[in-house]
Amino acid sequence: MSDNILVVDDDEDIVRVIRVNLEIEGFSVMTAGDGQEALDKAIETPPDLVLLDIMMPRMDGLTALKKMRSHPALASTSIVLLTARGLTEDRVKGLELGADDYITKPFDVVEMAARVKAVLRRAKTARDTSPLTGLPGNFRIGQEIEDRIQVAAPFALVYCDLDNFKAFNDHYGFMRGDQVIKYSAEVLQQAAEDIGDTDAFVGHIGGDDFVAVVDGHLADAYCKSVIERFDDGILDFYDTADALRGYIEVVDRRGERFAFPVVSMSMGVVTNVGRPIASQWEASAIAVEMKEFAKKQHGSAYRVDRRSS
Repeated sequence: MSDNILVVDDDEDIVRVIRVNLEIEGFSVMTAGDGQEALDKAIETPPDLVLLDIMMPRMDGLTALKKMRSHPALASTSIVLLTARGLTEDRVKGLELGADDYITKPFDVVEMAARVKAVLRRAKTARDTSPLTGLPGNFRIGQEIEDRIQVAAPFALVYCDLDNFKAFNDHYGFMRGDQVIKYSAEVLQQAAEDIGDTDAFVGHIGGDDFVAVVDGHLADAYCKSVIERFDDGILDFYDTADALRGYIEVVDRRGERFAFPVVSMSMGVVTNVGRPIASQWEASAIAVEMKEFAKKQHGSAYRVDRRSS
């Protein structure tokens, strides 16, 4: 599905030129002749990006920009200002109000299209990045797996999940829970450095679920490094008494006490070394299956799918 762009300018000739060139690039384009019309259209059908001229009747571009940035439906919409060359004050004010970039008039249509693509690319990357760990999310994870499949390089998909994390989070609170999530992300990245895999990829699916994609021949070494690093530091997040005891006690709504072991990491691994992997869906399904086997073991553990077909 193509990105939808709203072009806003009271000069019909400029709008026509921009629209034609963006449609040639594969974008869907809506147009508006002033700020109020642009605001109404954007709220009704939120675009992926707005190309917004500053000098317009009824409602100028900066006012429209301010209103767009304060509307919840347009929170993730990218906004690029169209400004007259030399109006530095307007450009600065626009950026302060939340514009993502600006293009000065007169502009080259090729550069304009390239700037639009760059802003959209940055926005997609930001949306697909975990604000907690800074790791790429589901879109990038899927893309990485498909890229490895396409080049037929030996790779291993490692699906990582924390055990007993919910109990830890309930007992100590989400702030300390977030620290454990960040710690897990660091461990997964450091383990890739330990095995010397400079092309390793680590992603954050969400919550306490992570994915790593590493060299297929280094899967065992990677998982062993993850377990060693994770287990070596996880007790630092526990109160001293709980760490010495080796578990935490959680009281449910009925007042019953339950003991939960220290948080551990379970990993399910699938590799195309010895068997073909046709898609990211196949890889993820097998990795999930292997992770469930790993969870049946005590403490941090991993299981590798070693089937040949």
